[in-house]
Amino acid sequence: MEEKKNILTYEGLRKYEDELHELKVVKRQEVAQKIKEAREQGDLSENAEYDAAKDEQRDIEARIEELEKILKNVEVVVEDEVDLDKINIGCVVKIRDLEFDEDLDYKIVGSTEANSLKGKISNESPVGKALIGSKMGDIVEVETPAGTFKYEVLEIQRANNQ
Repeated sequence: MEEKKNILTYEGLRKYEDELHELKVVKRQEVAQKIKEAREQGDLSENAEYDAAKDEQRDIEARIEELEKILKNVEVVVEDEVDLDKINIGCVVKIRDLEFDEDLDYKIVGSTEANSLKGKISNESPVGKALIGSKMGDIVEVETPAGTFKYEVLEIQRANNQ
């Protein structure tokens, strides 16, 4: 079975590459130094600093492995080439919640990059899935566990690297 592609914007790709570089170059050396210093204290069986440093090392290596797996199977959306006639990954949309008469701004991204607190919703989320392919003026119904919501698509624009 082929692995699912990790869809990222260029901004998301850069963020993950920077984090991977930081972990490999800086954090690995910092934790190796902590382990070395803890070893020099003698008996490792009751050495909390040594145990903490080994735990940190395990966490860093797990995150490096996770990032390498994401980046190995990545597909980058070129936001400058996104078709603005309809909603797709890489564009920013302004929608109106018709029940609460409230405007919402979202950037549609792949699931790897999604962060609802920063206004980045996944193309696989209920709202993202319903919006994909919609045009300005469309009314979109979204089925969620909390009920059905209706949104009107007000604007579709290119992302300004939000």
